[in-house]
Amino acid sequence: MGPLPLRILLVRHGETDFNSRGRFQGRLDIPLNQVGLAQAEALGLALRKERFWAFYSSPLKRALETIRIIGLHHPGVPLHTEPDLMEMNLGDFDGMQGIQWASRYPEFLQAWKKEPARVRMPGGETLLEVQRRALGVITSIANRHQPGEKVLVCAHNFVILSILCHGLGIPLNSFREIGQANGSINRLCYDSGQLRVEQVDDRSHLLACSSNSGGRSS
Repeated sequence: MGPLPLRILLVRHGETDFNSRGRFQGRLDIPLNQVGLAQAEALGLALRKERFWAFYSSPLKRALETIRIIGLHHPGVPLHTEPDLMEMNLGDFDGMQGIQWASRYPEFLQAWKKEPARVRMPGGETLLEVQRRALGVITSIANRHQPGEKVLVCAHNFVILSILCHGLGIPLNSFREIGQANGSINRLCYDSGQLRVEQVDDRSHLLACSSNSGGRSS
C-alpha cells in the first residue's frame, strides 16, 4: 500500500452584498456581509476537528475574511495568500448587475452560453486562462507538502469551478453542471500529479445560514 495522497479542502468564500444582489464582483474587493460571516463561522465549526498543515487564500477580502474565521479554530497554522487564486478578471463587467448585463450584451451572452471556456471578458480573462492559473497554483501548493498532509484553500466561484471540472474530467464548457454555493466545501486529493475530486459543493453545515444569493455571482 502506497503513501496517502495529499488532501485538499477547497472552500468558496462566504456571501457578500454583491452576491446577494446579483452583481458581478470579479476582482472588486468586497467584504463579507452578515450572512457571509455566519457562513464562515459555520465553516469554522464544521472543520474545527480537522488537522491542517497550511491555509492558502486569494488575497481578496471576502476570501481572507472567510479563511481567517476558520483559522480561529486552528491557531498556529500558517496562512499564505496566492494571487493566482483570485477570481476571474471580468474586466469591463466588474460591478455590473447581472440582469442589466444580460439585456445590454445579448450577443456576448449567447457566446458565453455556447462556448464559455474561450470567451474573453472585455478587458479581462477567458475561463480557460482562469483554469490554467488555478491548476498551476494547486500544483504549486501540492509540491510544497508531503503525502498524507491536508491543506485548506479558499477561493472564488469561477476558480473553484474550473478546478473541479479538471478533477472530475468535465469539459470546461460544461462548468454549469457543477453547483458551488457561498461557504461550500469541496474535498479533493492530489496523488502522483493527479487531482481527484471526492466531494463537491457540501452545504450541510450551512443549514442555519439564510441567504438570498443563488450562489452564482463571483
